[in-house]
Amino acid sequence: MADATDTDSIDEALARLDAALSRLDAVVAHRIEAAAQPDDRDAELALMDEDRARLAAALDAASARLAEVSATTGAVGYRLDRAIETVQDVLGRS
Repeated sequence: MADATDTDSIDEALARLDAALSRLDAVVAHRIEAAAQPDDRDAELALMDEDRARLAAALDAASARLAEVSATTGAVGYRLDRAIETVQDVLGRS
């Protein structure tokens, strides 16, 4: 009878081991699947990085345009001042 009890114990241990290995396989498969798919947080971060790069480019373009407009405004102001002086000189001579 001792042999039957030992065999039952071994069979039970093997069944528990088989169940544990099945659970381990399931957990490993789940982890591999989760690692293969990008996290929503990672996707959101990627979108934010793209938006930041796009906004930085737009800001650089706007800053360049502002500098150009400022330079043009200064040149136009100078020309207007000269034109006003010329008109005043002509009117003063009359």
